[in-house]
Amino acid sequence: MLQSDSHYTKLRWILTIAGLFLYVVDIGTDVALALKYFHERRFVWSGLTVLFVLVGLFVTQIFSYAWYRDDMKEVVLSPDGRKTTPGTSKGRLAALHLCGMGIYTRYYELLKEGFSIVWTKTILYTVEERREVNHRLFCMATDLSMLKLFEAFLESVPQLLLQLYIVLSLEGCSVMQYLSMAVSFFNIAWALVDYRRCLRRSLPHVSEMPSGIPTVIYLLYKLGTITSHILSLTLLLLLSTYSTVAFAALWLLWTIWAHLLRTNFCSSRGLELVYRAVVGVILMFTFFNVKGKDTKMSMILYYMFYSLVNISSPLLLVFLGPESQTLTFVLTVSGLIFGGLMLGLVCLVLYYLLLHPREKLREADEVDGLGETETTRRIRNCLQP
Repeated sequence: MLQSDSHYTKLRWILTIAGLFLYVVDIGTDVALALKYFHERRFVWSGLTVLFVLVGLFVTQIFSYAWYRDDMKEVVLSPDGRKTTPGTSKGRLAALHLCGMGIYTRYYELLKEGFSIVWTKTILYTVEERREVNHRLFCMATDLSMLKLFEAFLESVPQLLLQLYIVLSLEGCSVMQYLSMAVSFFNIAWALVDYRRCLRRSLPHVSEMPSGIPTVIYLLYKLGTITSHILSLTLLLLLSTYSTVAFAALWLLWTIWAHLLRTNFCSSRGLELVYRAVVGVILMFTFFNVKGKDTKMSMILYYMFYSLVNISSPLLLVFLGPESQTLTFVLTVSGLIFGGLMLGLVCLVLYYLLLHPREKLREADEVDGLGETETTRRIRNCLQP
């Protein structure tokens, strides 16, 4: 099932450590900022900052634990070629996830198993065994990247929106606020690229995402469209905090759409509903292929709608906004919104017309034909970039 030229490399192992570091710093800066707000007696801002951290943490723990339980039903090869059942005892898993350690546990297991492959001279008896182990490592990395993607859109993106609103509504701001926004931005970028690369390496019959220019163009497409949309939503919040009602309605609309598409990502009905709610949050900020392959028309309609929102927000601020907003402020924010939108859309067209890797239309050979496991089913049915 793994592409023949895909190997879990030393660079991939080092980048996993970098991802862990960025994840810890992102949460740490947000908690520090919440404590700062609390010390300044700005309890609403402090509470909202903590709330986004807790929501991201809570949801990722739920999915992580459920995936561990599903994977316990499988038998795989350990790095030394022995058959084993993945995971640990159910009681220990439950305790770790109740303490919010689910993602850290996955990082530990991936780094530990990856180390034995790329940094030690582990002997695997056949080519097939090596491919199976490499495939397992990429599946572990993909599960982790899925959780990081969920965390990015449940915590980092809303956090960035909140902090931008606070900064733009005040005349001054602190270094901690800028640091929190910068780390959230980099965490979003990392989650998007890492998710796409890991997912495509784990899917059968799918070409890997080329590094270099294609990755940069894809990242600019995502960051340009997401950043411009976050700024436009921030302007709507500056106009009126009741805009949150419209945001909630938009989230409900996307959640219902995911429900109508009958996604089949989770092994249980209840968890599937949670997944669709998470998809609703993600679709509020960027487009993903929720289900099915033909998404050209859906993507066009999606970005037409969001372009309309992004263009309307600065205009509404000009005609309906408070007089305290200066012309310089309006022109600066409008320029960032329009510039980010145009950059994102141009990169989107360039990527999907010229750089998007095509699927490999082939059947699995004997080496690949291991049968679909719960892990590969989960990967196949998750959001497709």
